[in-house]
Parts: sequence; C-alpha cells; structure tokens
Amino acid sequence: MPDAWTLRYRGFDPAEEGLREVLCAVGNGYLVSRGAAPESVADGVHYPGTYLAGCYDRAESTVTGRVVGNEDLVNCPNWLPLTFRPAGGSWFAGPPAEQTLELDLRRGLLTRTALVVDARGRRTRLVQRRLASQARPHLLALESTFTPENWSGPLEVRAGLDGAVANTGVARYRGLTEHHLVPAGQGVDGPGLLRLEADAAASPLRIALCARTEADREHTATTECREGWVAQLLTVEASPDRPVTVTKTVAVHTSRDPAIETPLLASRRLAAEAGDFDRLLAEHALRWEELWRRCRIEADFDGAGPLHLNLFHLLQTYSEHSVDLDVGIPARGLHGEAYRGHVFWDELFVLRLLNLRFPELARAVLRYRHRRLDAARREARALGLRGAVYPWQSARDGREESQQLHLNPLSGRWLPDHSHLQRHVGSAVAYNIWQYYQSTGDRDFLATAGAETLLEIARFWSSAAVHDPALGRWSVRGVLGPDEYHDAYPWETRPGLDDNAYTNVLASWVLARAQDALDVLPGYRRDELRERLALDAAELDRWQEVGRRLHVPFHDGVPSQFAGYERLAELDWPQYRRRYPDLRRLDRILEAEGDTVNRYKASKQADALMLWYLFSAREVRDLLRRLGHPAGHELLRRTTDYYLRRTVHGSTLSSVVHAWVLTRCDRRASWHHFRDALVADLRDSQHGTTAEGVHLGAMAGAVDLLQRCYTGLEVREDALWLDPHLPSALGRLELDLRYRGHWGLTVAVDRRTVTVSLRQDRQEPVRIRLRGTTATVRPGETRLFHL
Repeated sequence: MPDAWTLRYRGFDPAEEGLREVLCAVGNGYLVSRGAAPESVADGVHYPGTYLAGCYDRAESTVTGRVVGNEDLVNCPNWLPLTFRPAGGSWFAGPPAEQTLELDLRRGLLTRTALVVDARGRRTRLVQRRLASQARPHLLALESTFTPENWSGPLEVRAGLDGAVANTGVARYRGLTEHHLVPAGQGVDGPGLLRLEADAAASPLRIALCARTEADREHTATTECREGWVAQLLTVEASPDRPVTVTKTVAVHTSRDPAIETPLLASRRLAAEAGDFDRLLAEHALRWEELWRRCRIEADFDGAGPLHLNLFHLLQTYSEHSVDLDVGIPARGLHGEAYRGHVFWDELFVLRLLNLRFPELARAVLRYRHRRLDAARREARALGLRGAVYPWQSARDGREESQQLHLNPLSGRWLPDHSHLQRHVGSAVAYNIWQYYQSTGDRDFLATAGAETLLEIARFWSSAAVHDPALGRWSVRGVLGPDEYHDAYPWETRPGLDDNAYTNVLASWVLARAQDALDVLPGYRRDELRERLALDAAELDRWQEVGRRLHVPFHDGVPSQFAGYERLAELDWPQYRRRYPDLRRLDRILEAEGDTVNRYKASKQADALMLWYLFSAREVRDLLRRLGHPAGHELLRRTTDYYLRRTVHGSTLSSVVHAWVLTRCDRRASWHHFRDALVADLRDSQHGTTAEGVHLGAMAGAVDLLQRCYTGLEVREDALWLDPHLPSALGRLELDLRYRGHWGLTVAVDRRTVTVSLRQDRQEPVRIRLRGTTATVRPGETRLFHL
C-alpha cells in the first residue's frame, strides 16, 4: 500500500488474481462485486462474482452415495462484461501488456490503467473506473476510456449482461450442484438500455439487471441476444489524439427488495434516470466521507493502510443499506463463496466494533437473529429441549445450514461434519444483545426483541444441563467448543464433548444476564414477557441453581478445554514442525496420515482463552468464583502459557483473540499477534483462502484491538470503563465513538494520560471508570485523567 488510503497492484500475476479480485472488490452493503477484469470470465484464474445480501438458493447434491442439501449465497448475473477491439482484430480477453490496479479507499473507487497490444501490434491505452454506489445502492458503474497510440479507425466496444453464471468459486465445492440461476428473459428496452432477468432454481427469488451504455461521441450500435446473455456493440471512430469514453451504468433489483413494483421495472427506471459517471462518483464519495468521519481512528504506527482496508471491506459488506434487508453478516463478507456465504458467530467480533460506531447496524444484525427465534425454538424442540438453539451456520430462514460432510483436500476423503454441535453460538447472540444494550441504553430494543431472545437462550442452557450426582454439579454434554479441531473423544463412538469450559462459563453468564434483562424492563413489560414465555418463579430459581453450579473442569491448574482433556496425548511438536512447516490445518494433516487430532492436546484456535477475550480478567475471576472455582490473578498467565504452546492458529480469529489476551501479560507478543491479524487478508496468511472471501471477523477484530483492547475500553454497569494497555510500538491512540446517544465522544490515550471529550448536545452526562476513579463528563466538557 503506497499510502494509508490506496491499495495498488502492478502487472498481472495469475497466482494472485483471486486475492486481488477480493481485495479490490467494490460494494455498498446491498451488493459486493469482485474486482475482476471486465473482459474476464470464470476460468480458474479470474472469477467475476457479484453477490447480493441475503440472496440464497438451496440445492441437493449426491456425495459418496448420500444426498446432501446446501443453501448457497448465489453468484448473481454478471453486470461487468465489457471488451473492445480495433476493427478487424480479436476481442480483448486479457491479460494486458501493462496494468496497474488502484483502489482508492477514501472514495471507494477502483481504477485500472492498462496498455493493450493486439496481434497486429496496435497499442491502446485503457483507463477504467468502477464503483458500487454508496449513495444509490442498486447502482454500479464502469467508465472505460480508450486512447489509441499508433492506430486510427473504427473502435468496437461490446458491453453486456451475463446470466449464464454458476457458483464455482471454491474448488473443494466443485462436484456439488453449482447452478443456481435459470434465465428468465433478456432483451433491449429502448435505445442503449439492456435488460436481463434470472430466477433462482429452487427459491422464490428473481433478479433483474438493466444496463445503460453510452459513448461520449457519435457512434452506431447493434445488439447481441441469446438465452441468458444480452450485449450492445458500439462502433466509434478513434484516433491517437481523441480518447473515447464509454460508460456502462447498471441497476440491480431483486424480488426481496421493499418499495418496488417489480425488480425489472425498478431497474429499468433507475438505469434510465441515473446521472453520468462523475455525478455518481461525487455523491458516492460524499457518502464515503461521512463513513470515514464516523470511523476515525488515529494511531501512531505504520499500519493505517491495512486498518483502513479492513474497515473499508466491513462497510462494503454491512452498511446502512443492509439495515432493512433482514440479513446477517456473512463470515466471509459478500466477497466470495467460502462457507457458502453463511452467517456464523463471527458477528461476535464485528458487533463489538459496530456497537460504538454504527449501533443502528448492530441492532439490525440482532433483529435478524430475533426474526429467526422461532427457527431456533424448533431446533431446541427437535433435540427434546426447551428454549432456543441458534444454528452454527445460518442463511435465509434460520435453520441449521452446517455441512453434513466436508472434504479433506489432502486425503481426498469426505468426512462427517459435526460442527453443528457448536451450541455456544446462542450464547454469542445473547452476549451481543447485552453488549448492544450496554453501549446504547436502548431499552426499547431490549423490551421488544432483545430480552425475549436472551431469555429463550438462557432457557435452553437450563434445559440442556443435566445433574451429575458424582460431581454434585450440572453438566452440558455432547457439544463442541470454539477450537473446532476436537469433535469427539478418541475412546467414544458418539460425536461431541462434555463440559467445554468456554461453553459452560458463558452459559452461566447468560443465565445471570437473563435475570438482569428482566430487571431492566418496565414492570408491565416484564410481566407480559413472563406470561408469554410461561416463565414462572420455579424456572427462574432453576436458572440460578444451574448458573451457579455448572461444571468447569480443571487440570494442571488451568481450566480444561473440556472434560477429559488431560487424558489426551501430547503431540510430538518438534517432529511435526520439521515435517510440515505450516501446521494450521493440522486436522487435515493427521487425517491424511490415518490419525485424528482428537487424540491430541492441539487446538486450531483459542477456546478456553476466549473467556478473556469477552471479559476482563477481573470479570473472568468473578465468573469462575461464582461457579465455586478459586481463581487468582495468576490464572490468566498460566492458562495463556499452557494453551498458546498447543495452538496452531488455523483460523484468522486466533491472532485476534491471542492479541487481546496477551495484552494483559505480554504486550510485545500481543502486538505481534495484532500485526498478524491486521494484515491476515492483505497478505493472504491462510494461503489462498482470501480469494474465496475476506475474513470479516478477523478484519473487524483487528480494528477493535485498537478501539477497545489497547484503550482498555469496556461498556458495563452504565459506565464507560478505560484501562489503557498500549504496547511499546504504539505511543498514542485517538478515536471518535458513539455511546448512549452521544455522536461526538472522543477518547485519546497516551502513555501518561487519558482524555475524554464530549461535544455539546442535549444528552445525559457520561460516567467514566478508570482504574478505581469514577468521574462524570458532561456535554461540551473535556476531562484529563493521569495514569
């Protein structure tokens, strides 16, 4: 990155094209379009995918004689196709002789500058600018300027819409059903206006695109049309001293959109009425200026570029245009087809950032979860339990979308997938609800949606817990923790593990917060909710009993990742590191060798340590003591040392969590993990996975390390808590936040002081808690605290 606001690639590298297409994607929360070359097709090097938020289709495939169903985020009709040729030549299909790609993060503008030389040696300079409008989320625009260098004559430009696309962006999914769209019509609607419609194969979804293509000088135009494809061919006289500019403006709507008559009519009208490229760019850039103002983070280190890149892709995936779409936050953004575009627990890492920047976006995500509460209740009933069980993978309607089988590329074997047993995702939803309330004070949301969801999750944990007379405690059995490597005991045939420490401690926290949520509500609303849920005093008493007596296993003075963990073997780490320089997919390595990671004390990512990511060290001690376990100040360091030695960081989230945890005991190591997390996608640290979609949780989590971890910022007990832990490489941080109605709260931290400022407004004062000090900052006031 040549500066803090520019991502630049020179030349063409087929091995890197997928990564570049993802990182140069443009989007606006309604859609994201990969940064593929306009002349390219999906050929194993390029992948010109465009994805619309919430647009899924379900299909069945046969794998090893077994029929499995998957719901995929649909690769939508390709709006981008545009190529050219000097008359009598071949259509340009790439790559160019020279090329520079430049993504302007400040304005959300992708510019491509290239030199194209055809078979007859004719040289043409090409400049293309592309945007997905933040001002008008249904609009995309591509401006192409052609300048002949050594030839004159007719220039032909072909601009089209392609509905013959498939989901082929992830190699390990190939062989599964990949065609999700059926052509539903194409043609020409008046001069220069193309239309194309497609239906999802098995879902009630229609997508309509209309494209307006214009040249800046006199030209002739003809049309090409076949099923699933329509294009316009423009012919114009060109010469070295007269650049030709062709602008393609495309409108996209779907049958999911509110306030339209039909997708086709809405797209036709918008494409016809849209202004020229410069006008679209001006209003688009203004919206980005507003977004960057609300995301201000100033830190005196050399990572401002990756910091802005991460925020950029977060705001392209989920923005104000997402709020009314009833969509969650896909773990891999809207940038590719990894994880089939599903929603996981990654929102846990994203909402911690959004709560203090764009709380309206966080609220929309929580509304998405509440609308699927009935589906979570059905899942609990199917398990013979009460309450609500949220799925590990979610998509359109809230049912469990986790794979039943997954492919190990190293062995070529399809294996059972038990990841749906990660029941802790429900606790993450409950945690997000409570954190949102603490950050905003939004009692209306808590009363209308949040409390009901939280209570039903608490009810599930109470129902799932079984009493163990031998322990005199309650156990939660047959689950998986965040680690994901361990999905069964090597001495058992059934999948699942018992008493995962993270799961149980968080379940205890949920059971306690459920009562707090009831206490916050107005009396009449509390009574209504208890009546609606048939929640009586006896059940609330059980919640307290279970919440205080859940079993948390320990061994060697640290919380066990799960009961029986101490019985696992130690891996021969030196041998495996010699044989495999990269152990991040240790589970696949061992399976290909005929072994299983279930036999070993080895973790993909943080599991028990996740507790110190969600809570302060003091809160973790209090949670464990509430459960009857002594927990001293040394527990954090001891637990960190133990598990860090056995973790291979097979997830980009692992560096985020370890950076957070280590800031309290090893700031140098924390900074190292922070830098890894910050550039995980920029450097494609997972070796090829970024080409399938960004890792949105890690992107947001890395930014949040600056926002909340190193400032020690927490929101709880109706106060803003600060306890700075600046690494030696970071001398100062300053950021603007939104907190409980305040749009202008500024926090500045250096090694000696903390400054908190509030802009003048009519909101209530803010309570600050800083290392034993309590203070109140009023609107229009600035307070300086000495460390």
